[in-house]
Amino acid sequence: MQITKNAVAAIEYELTDDAGEVIDSSKGSAPLSYLHGTGNLIPGLEAELEGKASGDAFKVRIAPEDAYGERHDEMIQDVPRTQFPDGAPLEPGMQFQAEGPGGAHIVTVVGVEGDNVKLDGNHPLAGVPLNFDVKVVEVREATSEELEHGHVHGAGGHEH
Repeated sequence: MQITKNAVAAIEYELTDDAGEVIDSSKGSAPLSYLHGTGNLIPGLEAELEGKASGDAFKVRIAPEDAYGERHDEMIQDVPRTQFPDGAPLEPGMQFQAEGPGGAHIVTVVGVEGDNVKLDGNHPLAGVPLNFDVKVVEVREATSEELEHGHVHGAGGHEH
């Protein structure tokens, strides 16, 4: 069976940046299972997986616009420390969920100076080309419940 819309695929992968640093990997854990064609993966990787079958292996470089997008300087803002709970420790690298015009999203603390906290609303991998080394482990039909919920259930997927 080939990976097509609404198929469940299980993949083993290693994700690196252009310097060869490992960003993420399925090594040492179960393969990643996902429902194809429902936006559960970055668009560039999902497009590369289309038509692949169990046993297929490939390497691909995904450009930022097909991954987490380009970085946008306007998404870096100074926020008064008073917007955070009194006494809350704030250090670069900490992440918080914030409400914006487009709904909830994650912001990262990139600096703390006096009464100002500099927050970055860009995804941490925005602007980064991503290099994947992928092996398709399994491809199967999705269950009606998986199709209804929009994600995989069971081993390697979501449990309710």
